[in-house]
Amino acid sequence: MAPAVCPSSPPIILTICCNVRRTRPKHGPICVWQGRCVTNPLLAQGDAYQAGFAQRWGHLAHPHVRALAWLLDAPDLLDPAAPQWQGQVATLGPVSAAVADWLAALDRQPAALEAALGQHRQTRLGKYAELLMAFYFAAQGQLHAHGLQVRASRNDTVGEFDFLLNAGDGLQHLEFATKFYLLDAAAASDFSGLIGPNLADTLGAKMRKIFQQQLSLSAHPAAQPLLSKPVTQAQALAKGWLFYPPQTPAQMSGISSAHCHGYWLTRSAAAQLEGERFVLLPRLQWLAPVRLPLAAAGEAAVLDLAELLLALDDQQAQLPAPVMVAHLLPYGESLVEVRRGFVVPDAWPELAMQRRQSGALPV
Repeated sequence: MAPAVCPSSPPIILTICCNVRRTRPKHGPICVWQGRCVTNPLLAQGDAYQAGFAQRWGHLAHPHVRALAWLLDAPDLLDPAAPQWQGQVATLGPVSAAVADWLAALDRQPAALEAALGQHRQTRLGKYAELLMAFYFAAQGQLHAHGLQVRASRNDTVGEFDFLLNAGDGLQHLEFATKFYLLDAAAASDFSGLIGPNLADTLGAKMRKIFQQQLSLSAHPAAQPLLSKPVTQAQALAKGWLFYPPQTPAQMSGISSAHCHGYWLTRSAAAQLEGERFVLLPRLQWLAPVRLPLAAAGEAAVLDLAELLLALDDQQAQLPAPVMVAHLLPYGESLVEVRRGFVVPDAWPELAMQRRQSGALPV
């Protein structure tokens, strides 16, 4: 029986889950654990996903555990039901009560996760996310192989299996991607218009590589000796955030309607940002929404708008690249993220156009 809907709750409440720390309930403002109407004050001033994440996972404090919780909890970037993917998009589904309890226990005793990550010091966000997922799959007894390279000869690497997961008498080949793209609406409104912040790739180019090359890796003759069981399914699992110019609808065919999203704007427009507390996010902190204990807010360089603008100028003077900004609000004894976006150098849109026209930016 579906829970009743509180008639006094704002309609936006219906877009997120209510305040639980276990399995994700049916959408609605009635808490299935407490049996009463629950409203989230963050919704009035922030985005629905971050508000829901703060409620579902606010008890997690360790940054690596929170990042893993986001990977498991976040909506799919690609819509598994979209016909263009032909059933080749994987989904993890809702976080189960058992996995939520496992995450809570890991947050209390994170030594095993820290040790696993410590063996592979990473500066690349995608590899960091991959290691987190490898730890999860191993803990769940699903992992058969991770990062298995396929070589035709000593100096000829054909490809690499991101994950091979146990699937009964066979194996599931899972290509995993964690991506962050900005929509250059002036260039295109499809996947070729979703550009990486470093102007090196597009979502369109990444998807073509995955679906046209990587998912067929098990069929290569050089892969056969490496497989103790047949690959019975090959799918892509994509997580990430997409960023849109202000007032641009966050909708695109093939993209999950519930995907994590934010804004992007130029430095000259950043003075229009709303909010009183901001923090700049280094690359390895781009996954999960931010949570800072109020007591540690001073140590974490929480900025007001004037300080933010100065910090952006300083950082982009050293490296003229997009900077991720998180907007924070008090929530209980913490400051939590309610919105995020990229502030790009004023020249970034023109540079994106130049790279596209020159062919340096794959579409």
